[in-house]
Amino acid sequence: MTSLAERLGYRPDEKLLIITADDLGLCHSANVGVFEALRSGLATSASLMVPGPWAREAAARYRGEDVGVQLTVNAEHELYRWGPITHAPSLLGGDGGFPKTADDVWDHADLDEVRRECRSQIERAILWGFDVSHLSAHLDTLVLRPEFFDVCVDLAVEFGLPLRMLGPELEDYLGFPARQLAADEGIVFTDHLLRVPQVGSRAAFEAHLDHLEPGVTEVLVHPAVDSPELRSLATDWAARVDDLALVTTDPGLPKALEAAGVTRIGFRPLRQLARA
Repeated sequence: MTSLAERLGYRPDEKLLIITADDLGLCHSANVGVFEALRSGLATSASLMVPGPWAREAAARYRGEDVGVQLTVNAEHELYRWGPITHAPSLLGGDGGFPKTADDVWDHADLDEVRRECRSQIERAILWGFDVSHLSAHLDTLVLRPEFFDVCVDLAVEFGLPLRMLGPELEDYLGFPARQLAADEGIVFTDHLLRVPQVGSRAAFEAHLDHLEPGVTEVLVHPAVDSPELRSLATDWAARVDDLALVTTDPGLPKALEAAGVTRIGFRPLRQLARA
């Protein structure tokens, strides 16, 4: 079969890397950091949390960059809350926002409400002027259970968008053939995901950059500028600030990418395949 790299016009042995700046819309500090990472750094894509408290401000800053929608049904911070943009009682955690954990969503969410909420998030991003490049799932909540994964698959097909998928090495953990199910529906997705368990991607780059496999790999960063706002809401604020430095001012990463023979791309070429 023709590899994804070949379908994109590259050699099958080329190493293609999407560097995605996640959590656009989370807060003002994240908005500034994500757009800095895209405009003057090494990030090639970003993901917008439409229900995020600062998502509308992110839309005001948008200048046509490669931005996808991070389908969001969780608000994981203890003191910083956000909730659904539709009427979705089953997606309220009882303290003014989405549930904090994936387990809470899986135990209580109504699938019809999830589907309506996620579609509305995509539609609102489009209404705000975003040229949506792909879909992903905040905290992976919607891709770790088959009934929720079906929602993502249906929306990716409906809107003709690539979908962030977990790597093939996690199929056994999932317990269902997610990548095959997506492929059967014609969905385009990367060959590999360099998964970072927590915010802070420097160690992942250092450990895996020299060992990337051929094909298309996605890696996530969570860039944000240091501010009292960020420190007050995110216990992992230092890792977010370090992610911004990693992809903007650190001289080592560009050299490491070049030494590893990596070519950076965004999601739009994959979207073109999805819609072909």
